[in-house]
Amino acid sequence: MSKLPKAYTFIDLSDYGRPIAKIISKSLKNTSFTAIHVTVGFVISGLLAIVCIIKGYYLYAAFFIILKSILDAADGELARLKNTPSYTGRYLDSVSDIILNALFLLTIWHITNTNIWYTIIAFLGLQLQGTLYNYYYVILRNKYNGDTTSRIFENKTPVALPGEKQTDVNILFKLYKILYGGFDKAIYLLDKNASTGKTLPNWLMTVLSIFGLGFQLLIIAFLLVIGLKAYIIPYFICTTIFIFGFVAIRKSL
Repeated sequence: MSKLPKAYTFIDLSDYGRPIAKIISKSLKNTSFTAIHVTVGFVISGLLAIVCIIKGYYLYAAFFIILKSILDAADGELARLKNTPSYTGRYLDSVSDIILNALFLLTIWHITNTNIWYTIIAFLGLQLQGTLYNYYYVILRNKYNGDTTSRIFENKTPVALPGEKQTDVNILFKLYKILYGGFDKAIYLLDKNASTGKTLPNWLMTVLSIFGLGFQLLIIAFLLVIGLKAYIIPYFICTTIFIFGFVAIRKSL
């Protein structure tokens, strides 16, 4: 099952790793590997990237950052290929992402001596950007019968799907709410009627996909490789301003 019916797909600039992710998932289809194993793999890749950044091996760091993005796509692909969607995998993926995002920016702070408050603002901005993109994307998926493991409103603990434990879902959902609850509420307050109004046209979803995590990580990797690591934190602070522009456009549709 794909995330969206073909008629509503758009060019997702943050999803550049999808072709390789599909190859990886197909190679794992008839093995004992699960989507959870792949999620653990992207966490390891992210941690290796952080070690490389600290050591100054920026080319290797970029490789592991991009590999992290590929594996981040591959876990969902494998779940769909094996027809084993799970809330455990969905929340583990999100919790892992936000922790790695914080570690990435703290590592950049460490090697650039950027003001810690700017780093915190950049982290909040990065997460708000990703939350806005996911908010509109999940609305699109739910409206047009796409993948619905992700819900528009994460208000209550979901019932475990076949093959997963309710205890695991409960724990990960609580962690998700602690880590993402504030961001979800902030974006909802900015555009309360998004789920009942018109969805963004495909071309605008493509532009908005610069807020997707894959593209955000690609920017980090690119700036590291070309020697502009000091611009990473300012980049996420500045691009956060565009959130209000996207919301204004959505409301005007």
